[in-house]
Amino acid sequence: MTAAATRPRHRPPATALVGGGVLAVVCGIVILHLGLGASGLGLSEIVGVVTGSASTEASSVLMGSRLPRTLAGVVAGFALGVSGTLIQGATRNPLGAPDTLGVNAGAYFAVALAAYLGFGSGMVLSGAAAFLGGLGAIGIVYLLTARGVMTPGRVLLAGATVALAGTSAAEFLQLLDENATRGVFFWGNGTLLQTGLQRPLVIGLVVAGIALLAPLLARPLDLLSLGDEGAESLGVRVGRIRPVAWLVAVLLSSAAVTLTGPIGFVGLVAPVTVRLLGIRNHAALLPLAGLFGAALVLGADSVAQVLFPASAGFGEVPVGIVTALVGGPVFVLLARRATTGDADTGAAVSVTRAHGRNRHVVALGAGLVVLGVGMVVGLRIGDVAISWTQIAAVLTGAGESTAEAVVSFRLPRILVAAVAGACLAVAGTAVQSVVRNPLAEPGLVGVTAGASVGAVLTIIVVPGAPAAMLPLAAAVGGVLALALVIVLAQDRTGLDPTRVVLVGLGVAATGMAAVNIMVVSSQMSLASALTWLAGSTYARDFDNLQWLAIPALAAVVLAVAARPVNMLALGDDLPRALGLSVHRARMGVLGLGAVLAAGTAAVIGTVGFVGLVAPHLARRLVGNNTGRLVPMAAVIGAALVVVADALGRFLLAPAEIPVGIVTAIVGAPYLVWLLRRTGTG
Repeated sequence: MTAAATRPRHRPPATALVGGGVLAVVCGIVILHLGLGASGLGLSEIVGVVTGSASTEASSVLMGSRLPRTLAGVVAGFALGVSGTLIQGATRNPLGAPDTLGVNAGAYFAVALAAYLGFGSGMVLSGAAAFLGGLGAIGIVYLLTARGVMTPGRVLLAGATVALAGTSAAEFLQLLDENATRGVFFWGNGTLLQTGLQRPLVIGLVVAGIALLAPLLARPLDLLSLGDEGAESLGVRVGRIRPVAWLVAVLLSSAAVTLTGPIGFVGLVAPVTVRLLGIRNHAALLPLAGLFGAALVLGADSVAQVLFPASAGFGEVPVGIVTALVGGPVFVLLARRATTGDADTGAAVSVTRAHGRNRHVVALGAGLVVLGVGMVVGLRIGDVAISWTQIAAVLTGAGESTAEAVVSFRLPRILVAAVAGACLAVAGTAVQSVVRNPLAEPGLVGVTAGASVGAVLTIIVVPGAPAAMLPLAAAVGGVLALALVIVLAQDRTGLDPTRVVLVGLGVAATGMAAVNIMVVSSQMSLASALTWLAGSTYARDFDNLQWLAIPALAAVVLAVAARPVNMLALGDDLPRALGLSVHRARMGVLGLGAVLAAGTAAVIGTVGFVGLVAPHLARRLVGNNTGRLVPMAAVIGAALVVVADALGRFLLAPAEIPVGIVTAIVGAPYLVWLLRRTGTG
């Protein structure tokens, strides 16, 4: 008997068995989901409606509320599961999904823009807007990654950029109408609430029609797993198949967003889970991932209704928050295993060093002038405008009462904005110096989310706590979040720069989902909580300024410790030869960065992109020397937040735009430009 004959045969996956199991799970969750709700209608009454023995009230509850909600979950989950499978197959990226590539955020922004422009919220118009927005988002991702190999790091960093920009822009549009704030929170996090059967049925038929196109792509996607060259040699026109797969994926995810709003991580988790069950061929993977996506959405909504029932006084928990709590950790696990393409070379952007002995002095002086002008202009503009003459009179002690009152209100918040911006910029400098990645902004590596968890948890658990506990809790949360990211992102070769950001994105998503759960379950003032989460300097005074003393001190320490920070850029061997404890230095610098970012978040909330834009601009002006870089980045960061605060007060006066939204709208395009220019990621 030959060796080949004695070798055990590897049987193909039992597709029928797996499919039957997934279908049984879906049916069971559907039945369970129909029996949940605020009305108290149980499964026995649901069965009575089916058999015709139930009351009219039970029938109206089932047909008017329960069934539309369940059907919406099935339709959205199925669409997202198939969409994620197509994206992962086309990109050969297990981290790819409609939300991680920015498709959901682009659709969300487009629907918000259509509503703002007065086109209404009808299915046809909102669906068309969602499709165009999603298509535009994935088009930008393609342009950002087209110049190099489509590694998971490149695609995911580009997708994160587009997602942040789209979400911030949508929130900005909705803030133009104060009454829409609560609706934005729920719909923007994904909700299955429906007003009837018409919308789920119509969109369900659209999803079914689009999903019928997916099996036509099954064999080409199987061959794409061999690589572009291998697929081409077998007759697959990769240049056509990939855009078609993305187009079908965008159609499906746009339909889901139109129905339920953006629900995160379903398109990521569903295909990965089905693959873990042994299904690899796309002919079976596509429908099974869709079914598992439906089970995931309904299961998440069921958990939310059981843990936070309306009968107990809890508010409605958006289903997207629960899926993020599940999907965030799954994303982290996948990111740890992903090949980013940056382990050896790092992701540092090459920066032209400043020439001339006094260039850094001139640049710093110019930055201080810009900051000063921004602060003076910030004193003048807002819901109550005061003249230059009045400002001058107030500053010289000869101002009249109205002008003095306005200046006394604006000056503290402007000073808070300046110090906070400087601290965020230095925090970004610290984190980037360790992970050697220009995209390692504190918000992207989980620090800000960790700070938010610490602060909100303190507010809920110890509502009467001393004021000092809030910044302390935020600092602890930020430090722990960054420590978790560093631990999870390490492998045998050390810290992969891009993996740090990818793991950070997963930790940040999980942290913000936890914050949203706490906000809803504790019945916190939603408007004030959302304003804080968006980052705001509203009503900040000199008392808030003193809480920035510790982060400011950390910035000074980082500037003083310039030499060891500079040595970290030389790798591992040379600094060790020169007597530097590399591990201790990295942990120390990261600790300072976490204190800077978390302490600032405790005062003004979550303000993103300052820690990314300011250090990068500073490097272009003064080079990489930390002793020069830290003060220059601090001045640029202060100017950015001061200007953002002034614009937020001026554009919609008397209403205010949270400063975090303004910095995101400015910073996200800058990050797009940075990615496109350098090919980083």
